[in-house]
Order: sequence, then C-alpha cells, then structure tokens
Amino acid sequence: MSFAEFSAGIGFPLDDYQVEACGHLAAGSGVLVAAPTGAGKTVVGEFAVHLAMEHGTKCFYTTPLKALSNQKFHDMAEVYGSDAVGLLTGDQVVNSEARIAVMTTEVLRNMIYAGSPTLRGLEFVVMDEVHYLSDPFRGPVWEEVILGLDPQVKVVALSATVSNVEEFGAWLKKVRGDMAVVVSERRPVPLYQHVFAGRRLLDLYQSEAPTAGGSETAKVNPELMKLAATESKVMRDDSRRVRGRSGRGKPGSQSQLGSRPHGNWANRSHLVPRRTAVITELDKLNLLPAIYFIFSRQGCDQAVGRLVDDGVWLTRASERDQLLEIAERHVSGLSDDDLAALRYRGWLEGFTRGIAAHHAGLLPVFKQAVEEAFWLGLVKVVFATETLALGINMPARTVVIDKLVKYNGAGHADITPGEFTQLTGRAGRRGIDVEGHAVVTWQAGLDPRALAGLASRRTYPLRSAFTPTYNMAVNLIAALGMTRAQQILEDSFAQFHSDFVRPKAGKGRSHTLVAKFGAICAVLESLGYIEVAGSDEGTDANSQTVGTVPFVSPAAEPETVGTKSQTAGTTDSQPAAACGDTAGSAKQSSQSGAYTVTPLGMTLTRLYGQHDLLVAEAIRAGIFDGLSLPSLAATLSCLVYEARLADRRSEPRMPDRESARAVDALRKLWRNLCLTERDRRLESSPPLDLGFARSAYAWAGGASLGEIVDLTGMAAGDFVRWIRQCVDCAGQIADAVKGTPLAAQCRELVRAMRRGVVEVDADED
Repeated sequence: MSFAEFSAGIGFPLDDYQVEACGHLAAGSGVLVAAPTGAGKTVVGEFAVHLAMEHGTKCFYTTPLKALSNQKFHDMAEVYGSDAVGLLTGDQVVNSEARIAVMTTEVLRNMIYAGSPTLRGLEFVVMDEVHYLSDPFRGPVWEEVILGLDPQVKVVALSATVSNVEEFGAWLKKVRGDMAVVVSERRPVPLYQHVFAGRRLLDLYQSEAPTAGGSETAKVNPELMKLAATESKVMRDDSRRVRGRSGRGKPGSQSQLGSRPHGNWANRSHLVPRRTAVITELDKLNLLPAIYFIFSRQGCDQAVGRLVDDGVWLTRASERDQLLEIAERHVSGLSDDDLAALRYRGWLEGFTRGIAAHHAGLLPVFKQAVEEAFWLGLVKVVFATETLALGINMPARTVVIDKLVKYNGAGHADITPGEFTQLTGRAGRRGIDVEGHAVVTWQAGLDPRALAGLASRRTYPLRSAFTPTYNMAVNLIAALGMTRAQQILEDSFAQFHSDFVRPKAGKGRSHTLVAKFGAICAVLESLGYIEVAGSDEGTDANSQTVGTVPFVSPAAEPETVGTKSQTAGTTDSQPAAACGDTAGSAKQSSQSGAYTVTPLGMTLTRLYGQHDLLVAEAIRAGIFDGLSLPSLAATLSCLVYEARLADRRSEPRMPDRESARAVDALRKLWRNLCLTERDRRLESSPPLDLGFARSAYAWAGGASLGEIVDLTGMAAGDFVRWIRQCVDCAGQIADAVKGTPLAAQCRELVRAMRRGVVEVDADED
C-alpha cells in the first residue's frame, strides 16, 4: 500500500527503473540508481523519505552543494510540512532533530565522526549526485560517509550514468551489505544533436533519430562535412599566403575535435555565429528556454550585454511585471548602497528582457532570482558556466555549447565525454518538452566526425579520489582505533578498483594509501596529536573517544578487524613497511600497542580543510590570541583563500602590522611543517594566499560592500563566498577551543562578518 500511495502523488507514471528501485527499498535493501540527468532519479530518494515517515524513523538527504540542499529542503517542506523537515548546511541549522534532514555531505561526515545523537533512529541516507565521489577536492567525503555509516543504515545512492556502474555497485555491496543496483540508460525526453553554423541550425547526424544513450553508427550530416572541408581548404590556402609573405607560418595546435587555427582565423570564419543570431533563431524555432554554456564568467556577462545592446527582447509585458516582482523580492534585504555597488539596475535590464547570466561571480540572491525565473519560464536564455550542470534543477528545452575547448587551469583542452554528457543532460524538460535539443556552435577547425564521436559516448568512468588527511586520521583513530582505521583504507573504492580491474596485481594502491596514513600518523605523533597506547580500542581517557556509532565495514570479518591481537604494522592487509619512510614509528606502534588521540589531537578533530594541521599548530602557538577582529579576519583569510588564475597578481600585503606579524608566524609554521612532510614523503599543503586579506580586514571592520568593491574590484559572489569561508574557519576554531578567550573572539568575529550581503545569502553557496 505504501508504494501505491506514494506513486499516486507523483503526478506522472513512473518508469520501470524507478518502480524497480523503489521495490528494492520497500523490501529492505539499499540501492544504487544510475540514470541520465533529468531521468527522475530523485523519485527514488523521495520514496526513501516516504518510507522513513511511514516507519517512524529518520531519513537524511545529502547533496554536494548548499544550494542543492536549500532547494531540496524547500521541496520537502512543501510535501511534509516545515515541522517535519530540517536543514543542516554548516551555515544554517533549521529543525536539526526533524525526521527528514537535508544536509551537505560534509555535515553528515562530521556528525559520524562526532557520534552525534542526531544519528539515532536513522534508517535511510540518500546520497544525491554520488558521482561526486570522483571530485578531487570533495570526493573523499563521500567515501568517508559510505564507509562510516552504521551498517544498519540503508544507503540510497543516486548517480549520473557512469561506465563502470557494475564495479561501483559491487563495491557498495561489499562495504554496505545488501545493496541492489538499478541502471537506466534511457532518457525520458529524447535528445537531438545539432550544429549552429553561420545563421543556420543543422542536424549533426544524417538521420533525424535522436541520440538516447549513444549512437556510434549514426552517419554525420554530409552538409556539415562539406562545410568543414571547404573551411579547411580556405585555412590551408590562407596559411600558404602567410608563409609566402613572411617565409614562415605557424600551424594551429591539434585537438581531437579539430585543429585550432592560429591568428585571427576563428574570428574571420563566416561560419562562427554571433550569439545574438543564435538566440534569435532559436526563438523563431520555438527552442527556448535555453542554457547557453560559455566557459568564462566574463564571456557570460558580455553575452548578456551584447544581446541587450542589440535590442533583444524575449519577454512580454506581463512577464516583465513578474520578473520585476521576483527580482525585488530577492534583493529586498539589500540596502540601496549595496544595490548601487552591485550595479543592480544594469542586471535588472537584462533580467526583465528574459536574459541573464549564472556563474559563481554573481551574488547568490541574483542567482536565486535567475533560477526561479528560469524555472517559471520567464527567463528565456541563461548564459552559464559549467557549474550550472552540477545538479541545480534548471532543465531547458535547448542547451547550447559555445566551444568544445576550455581552460582547465594548466592549458586549453577538449571537454571530456563526461562533461559533454553533463552539459547536454539539461536539455529536455520532463512533462513539458517532447524532445530536447543540444546545439554546438561552429568554431573554426571543427571536425563534425569528432563531435559525433563525443556526442555518442554518453558515459564516463567513476574513479575514487579517496586519500587520508590529518583530520581524517585523528577522527578515525579516535572513533575506531588504529587497526580498524587502516581497514577503512583497505575498504576504499580506490583499492576495490585496483582489485576489480587487476585482481592479480595485489594491493598496490592500498599500500600507497596505508603508507600515506602511516606517514601522517608519524607526523601527528611527532607533534603530540596522537600517542602510542597499550590497546587498540582508542577509548582510554587520553583518546577522549566521542560517540558510540560503529564506524565499521559490515563485510569485515570479526577475526581480522578490530581485534586486540592485531596492531598497526602487523596485519595481513598492512605490512610492517606500510608507513613508507616511517618504519621506526610503525615498529614502535606494533610493539607498544596502537595510537590513541591526545587532548591536543581532539582539537584537530574539529578542524577541516587543506590547512587543518597548520590551523591546529597556530592555535597551539597562540598566533591568533589577542588579535583584533579585523586582524583576525585578515589572518584567517590567508588559510582559506585561493585566488583564481585570472585574479593572481603581485604578492599582496597584509592590511596592518598586527596581521602581518601573525602571518609571518604562520609562514614559519608552514615552512616547518613542509620540512617535516618532506621527510615523510608527504605532499605539502599549498602556501598561504594573502589576496583576500584586505577585503576580510575591511569587512570585519565595518566597511560597506561598495567600499569593498572599490577597494578590490572583486566580484560580489566571490566576495560573499570567501567571507563565508572565513566565517566557517572562525567557527571551527571556536568549536575546537570551547571555553577559551580565543573561542569567544572567534564567535564575535562570526557575528561581525555575518551582516549585509553575507547574512542575506547565509543559506546559499
């Protein structure tokens, strides 16, 4: 009866894979669901919520982004009522003990490590966008959660279609027990592929059949091949003329998607369309709303400006009235001075025309307004960076990709099949559109056959990014003891992949992870964060073990996991040399017992981030003590800020002597840690970045947004994001040193910095 009631309230017939996945949940199994973007995977997660409410238990719904958590929180509250739903994003805690709790994955990881009582009664954890596990920065958190949840908790993993889904599902079964795998490659809305060349929209394939999961045998449109051949001949002739005049010529760099012509050839090609022409034609063909992906913030903003300058209007008068109401509602918490600093009137001009940008440089309230208006069909085109493809619920009738090459931090490279799938997956709104359309705009040197190959490869592999950190080490040892902590590394997806792909190759990857873990432990021991004790339980007075949640793989054998007879460096799965260059420390541990976490180490359990150990050492050295609020803000900013490559300039200075002295002391600590890490063959954390110090100093001192913008020229969205990173760092320190003057000072800093645009956007990424 439960599923019948649930499905009746969905509003549309469920697909077979959704019915199958929900059936597994109803039967008491966890489930991995892999399906294309927009295929309705979240229905399965929502059924888990329904079951928890019916069973009188709890369901946690995790997402990789705060914006996604907020979106899901509001969706759930509409269905179950605000009293039944909570939100925990680190910045916001709303109804934390609710039966349904929406949160970021990091929040759940921290709860597991702390043994939070909020975990009691938990039956389901929905992990939306679980393919984030591959993310090099945030991916390890997903594995920590999957490995750390109580064995009785059922995991509902929702993933984009990945090529090694069977392998991933097999790993989940190994570490979580009963786990069904449900795969669907069918898009609910068929997708048609096109190329926009000159002023025309041309089909990519000769047949009119859509690509739904890949069509490697489909023949490329001969007209596109003819255009490419003609352009190639003109390019060669042009190159010969250049060589004839100068005696030399530079060939274009090569790409799997076609040659990249040198000079201004790309701008001279008559086939490269103007963005205004693209949008105007899509409007005529009734192919709006569209998301137009451009891989730079500046390019997105310039595209909006160009359409406005060209006099493009995509809205009717009644729609403009609605757009004005949406905009004013979202900015109602901002002052007139703030709006002036944000150039609100200029943004509103494009917005009311149905044209907007969406990227990380925008203030979150502007992005919220764009998302709402686009969802309602009022904004007709959004020029967006690729971050929009990462899960925000903004499907469109058409997706346009400006170029197939983007800057990846080291150089220009072709977008991958996985990236192409993520981008084009937004095309086609279920229940609204009968078909979706993906459009690539012509660029000089485009090879239509290579594009067809890219479009036909609909999946990409999922790879583990799991790696131990200082914070992870002290938390695992405190919660598990040394042997079981090392077993977590053995149970990682990275090790499983090594065994799955090369079963005869042994545990090479695992040895690397365990070696790094051993090296980290050696560093922590040398600094007094952990110490050798007489037992492997990690529960004596010095360890201050928190919580009672069992952080154990359910598939682990009792006789080989967590037994007192096994000590670090002596288990079958971890050789004595597993600590790399730390054999002496490993030997000491194996003879005397296992590591336990000291009171100093318990401070480190509360500190997350790439500079976790450096922050702990700074607390220990008293570097933050006695700093004024502005100086403390400036100092903390150097620990969290990372300048974009486009923003890197000459070395900035600290805003005052107080913060300058503090950062000098931090740098000395950092250099010492680097030497210690080098001796242990560990990669060092990045150097401190002073680029945000003046902004943080000014904001903590009471400066207005307009003054900050004039001082730095930083985009408002970036400013809010980095201020909130400083706030988060201050909050972590306050939690780590509760009851001290430094904790009080950090709490005061949090209050001082959460104001104006930062406070208005407190619930956003």
